[in-house]
Amino acid sequence: MRAKWEQNGSGIARGPTFGVLEILLLLGHPVIQRQLEHQKAGLTDRAGDPATGAKGEAVQLAVFADIHANRQAFEACLKAAQARGAERFVLLGDFVGYGADPEWVVDRVAELVAAGAIAIGGNHDLAVSSPDAAMNSEAQIAIEWTRGRLDAAQRRFLADLPLEVDDEERLYVHADASNPARWNYVHSAQEAARCLVGVNSHVVFCGHVHQAALYSLSSTAKMTSFVPKTDVAVRLLHGRQWLAVMGSVGQPRDRDPSAAYGMFNTDTSEITFCRAPYDVEEAARRIRHNGLPHRLADRLLQGR
Repeated sequence: MRAKWEQNGSGIARGPTFGVLEILLLLGHPVIQRQLEHQKAGLTDRAGDPATGAKGEAVQLAVFADIHANRQAFEACLKAAQARGAERFVLLGDFVGYGADPEWVVDRVAELVAAGAIAIGGNHDLAVSSPDAAMNSEAQIAIEWTRGRLDAAQRRFLADLPLEVDDEERLYVHADASNPARWNYVHSAQEAARCLVGVNSHVVFCGHVHQAALYSLSSTAKMTSFVPKTDVAVRLLHGRQWLAVMGSVGQPRDRDPSAAYGMFNTDTSEITFCRAPYDVEEAARRIRHNGLPHRLADRLLQGR
């Protein structure tokens, strides 16, 4: 069950001021309660011990976000993830918008879902069937162009995507998990705390920001933020909640044009943020060739 918050225009909860831990305890937050119970009982939080449950067979998840109709980037990430041993795919939305190959990307995502992948809807995906969706001018031009490229089945596939999926101890969303339909960004530790407070999951995976980040909330309500390093595995300890903000496959905004994705080991709870080089020039050429705003092509070349 999600915690319901009354917020003012700045996103700060109204009423008396409480620390995050006090709020979680007042709400009976199950993750915090469980952590405190484990501490009192003297249980540890190593993977596979009584605090976290018995070890299961490891599954390598490949996690992709914000593909944005970039066929070249998505193909490169799929190939790289498979080379790293990916056994299951998680796709965090925004399959269309900005890029020049929405038909191919939607069909490929649908194929992966039919084979067992998890796919989440993003704001650009739902905008295809919502003409009144508010977007900036370049995004609006790209979405209107995309509507004309997709057939009825492809548009229906996007419209039917869920906004969130619970997968054991993991929650997959496109944007802020506290209210997925509002498409709020997570740019700071305060916004990450808002995202985590309302959910029970050990790890929340989201995209939307187009820049990778990692946040944790301890059993004492201490928020910690990390800038993950490429190809360096980080173990997400079970004594904390974690928010993994994935970088973008199809339109990175961290000054690195290479496509971004992540790998997660469900047994060890290790996450690795990865990059995949791809033919950026071809992706940019296709944007220009199809009459989309040239700035969308330039952004790919600059990684911003």
